[in-house]
Amino acid sequence: MESSVFGLRLSLKQRYFLLLCVAAAGIIMYRFTRNHPETRRMNRVEGLRANSSQFTLERKPFLILGGSIHYFRVPRAYWEDRLLKMKACGLNTLTTYVPWNLHEPERGVFKFEDQLDLEAYLRLAASLGLWVILRPGPYICAEWDLGGLPSWLLRDPLMKLRTTYSGFTYAVNSFFDEVIKKAVPHQYSKGGPIIAVQVENEYGSYATDENYMPFIKEALLSRGITELLLTSDNKDGLKLGGVKGALETINFQKLDPDEIKYLEQIQPQQPKMVMEYWSGWFDLWGGLHHVYTAEEMIPVVTEILKLDMSINLYMFHGGTNFGFMSGAFAVGLPAPKPMVTSYDYDAPLSEAGDYTTKYHLLRNLFSHYHSETESQTAGYAYFSHLVFTAQPLPELPSVHERRAYQPAVIQQHISLWDSLRFTDKPFKSQRPVNMENLPVNNNNGQSYGYTLYETTITSGGALKSQNNVRDRALVFVDKHFVGVLDYTVQELAVPDGKGKRTLGLLVENCGRVNYGKTLDEQRKGLVGDILLNEHPLRDFNIHSLDMKPAFVNRLESAGHWMSMRHQPSFPGFFQGRLYVNGSPQDTFIKLPGWSKGVVFINGKNLGRYWSTGPQQTLYVPGPWLHRGDNQVTVFEEQETDGKIQFASSPDYGMTIDVQ
Repeated sequence: MESSVFGLRLSLKQRYFLLLCVAAAGIIMYRFTRNHPETRRMNRVEGLRANSSQFTLERKPFLILGGSIHYFRVPRAYWEDRLLKMKACGLNTLTTYVPWNLHEPERGVFKFEDQLDLEAYLRLAASLGLWVILRPGPYICAEWDLGGLPSWLLRDPLMKLRTTYSGFTYAVNSFFDEVIKKAVPHQYSKGGPIIAVQVENEYGSYATDENYMPFIKEALLSRGITELLLTSDNKDGLKLGGVKGALETINFQKLDPDEIKYLEQIQPQQPKMVMEYWSGWFDLWGGLHHVYTAEEMIPVVTEILKLDMSINLYMFHGGTNFGFMSGAFAVGLPAPKPMVTSYDYDAPLSEAGDYTTKYHLLRNLFSHYHSETESQTAGYAYFSHLVFTAQPLPELPSVHERRAYQPAVIQQHISLWDSLRFTDKPFKSQRPVNMENLPVNNNNGQSYGYTLYETTITSGGALKSQNNVRDRALVFVDKHFVGVLDYTVQELAVPDGKGKRTLGLLVENCGRVNYGKTLDEQRKGLVGDILLNEHPLRDFNIHSLDMKPAFVNRLESAGHWMSMRHQPSFPGFFQGRLYVNGSPQDTFIKLPGWSKGVVFINGKNLGRYWSTGPQQTLYVPGPWLHRGDNQVTVFEEQETDGKIQFASSPDYGMTIDVQ
């Protein structure tokens, strides 16, 4: 039997060979497009729209099943693992904030590499078939220091954050010039995953300038943002947080039918979305660990979906406030309370990436709404997410093993006072200067960590802070500990002594408030006069101890450490070695014999610990360890038992149900 192609007569053997060639070409083309997402830029006519009671994508109904995972809270080596687990849960959309304070740590100095490679994160989401809702701020809340705003903004004594004050808008424009140009090529209309962009964040709860939201909206549009714009507020904030041309969405945990009705009233015949469905809650030092049970959560999510509402789980995976990045909470409290280091949030995927009961129940629920996420046509792979035919969910990725390593014994120590030689030279000032206005970091001030204020005294007596300590000060006379000044203790007795003595106040920035009306008041260190016997102290030597990587590296490689045979003095830095045989695995550090401080492992700042709890362990990602010896350095304020312990599971402390 023969066949004719292009006028040529082919034998059966030739036809079979031609068929094999066509099939091989198709497989090669598919593999190429799968590994080169930029080739998936076809068949796109219309992105996400909100012109009827349901969202549409490519003019077909589309339900957003979203989850928040912040790239800056997850070790980069685990980005893919966490996003694959999100996809396996049946979600189709990733939402993330963008932290201005990390991307522009000094005015005009921008960082978008390594852990902060936003574009790599967007490309990864696209390659896994996830859409993206981008929330670039500039304010993000997020239980993050100053809601993500860089502290150098506060050097201006007249600064009015989140307004059209010229000092703020100038800085926003400069930041958006950099960050928005990174996002624009990844929009849906350009073949990328971004289907929507949020204008600011919960502005209705701040709402001090009616021109501000239009300014932010225009700042996005003028830089090339063309996808659907959204705003996000709680019910009370909806009255003031919207801006013309952006779809308003709502944030809540417990479903109130009146809130849904209100959303319908202000936006009839438009899609309804819960932008932040709070899957858990944050924790504060000195409090309890919040849990929001799966039994409470699942019926609410089920009801939201029955109402044809789109949803974003905040958080789907919380991660960790590594370093000094955790914020503080002040609404309804007499004084701010700092957030803990863990951002586990009691989310469906735990801090270390483990599945939870919530995860499995949500996966079962979302499986009924799951749609085919990739189609192959003519050898090209392209996103569709549109056909709501039941499809099996991806298999669950495996969970990373963890280890409780043998305790690391502290081998050497160096006192705070001896470590000062590795900091910048002290700044001399007649009066106290808050950390943001110190002439350090190329005149951007000090953002995080501790600041030591030293002055000479000639008598003892009553030391009064006048509530000018932000947030907590260890007080020393000639390097001997006298007591603590903070929001609750504002007076100490300084013992009498002979001649001139050195009074030292080691002041910690415990985390700037990230939500509420007090953002402009978040300067740290000493923010005013300290009185001794009613006389203001003068003539300070001020040391900036921000514990940045360069300082930690200088300190760790210095020859000034003493062995533990010598009695350590406090505060101090303590060094031990964690030996890892075989492939490094995740673990948790436990410090039951210590009081308060910061842990560094191989130079990376894991965050703060504090025996006051609730959090009792610090997450150590396996990719931050290596085979053999790993250097562990602990800054401890007051006491140590000389051992660093490890656990294979976290301890977040005694629990309380979210109210």
